[in-house]
Amino acid sequence: MTDRRPVLSRAVHDRAAIRRRDTDWLAASWGTAQVLAVDPDYTVPIVETDDGPVLLWRTASTVDSSQEYVFLGEHDGTAYAVVRSARDLHADRWLGLREIGAELPEVEAGLLVEAIALAQWHDRHLYCPRCGRQTASEQAGWVRRCTQGHEQFPRTDPAVIMLVHDGADRCILGRQAVWPAGRFSILAGFVEPGESAEAAVAREVFEEVGVTVTDVRYAGSQPWPFPSSLMLGFTAQVSGDPTLHIDEHEIAEAHWLTRSEVAEQPAYRRLPPPLSIAHRIITDWVDGVLP
Repeated sequence: MTDRRPVLSRAVHDRAAIRRRDTDWLAASWGTAQVLAVDPDYTVPIVETDDGPVLLWRTASTVDSSQEYVFLGEHDGTAYAVVRSARDLHADRWLGLREIGAELPEVEAGLLVEAIALAQWHDRHLYCPRCGRQTASEQAGWVRRCTQGHEQFPRTDPAVIMLVHDGADRCILGRQAVWPAGRFSILAGFVEPGESAEAAVAREVFEEVGVTVTDVRYAGSQPWPFPSSLMLGFTAQVSGDPTLHIDEHEIAEAHWLTRSEVAEQPAYRRLPPPLSIAHRIITDWVDGVLP
């Protein structure tokens, strides 16, 4: 059976959250741990093999023992961690998650998504949002605490991404002005405070293209660590007048397109890359997997 999960949702390793407080276990596992370096631009070292590109891991013994690390979890008895580093390793390339995520083996893809998300979280929480004092990493990188004792935990921002269809053979694709020329995708937006995901779908669709929707159905999720989103995928059916009224502050253009028009992807209209959940939702709709 075809794996229809979004690419960045392929994590199969055990995050082993119970081990984050177990200093004895962490110390014992460190000797055989595999460690990934992430540079200040959030790129990682890549090596080419006969089976394709893979991450360049190094053994914990080669890492400065005073360097902060984040425990990512374990897989097949091996512990994995991430450290911050300059590009001082002998890698074939240094690439970001957007460039390499879709090409990596399943285990490495899941570990890389987690590593990038946590690296960015640490960079954004060097100071306490409550008192402004400097924070330090604890619990194997899963907590930051300031000198006043205020704890900060990694957080994820929920966002909705939705394919709006007419119940027959058409869906809406749009383009943001900041995107490359010809790039089209489905609609998306952040969930606001005190709002359900389903309500966010209806609100964002109306705000962006001026149509109302019903029959909001969940279609899957995907972490999107740029820097800290969780994309919640949906389909929704237009209700009432299907005429588009575009908010030009958010959308440069949007169109109703048939399945065949979407599948053709002419040069002036390209779909999102396979890395994204948008690509999976669109192709599932074209293939008739989604309504």
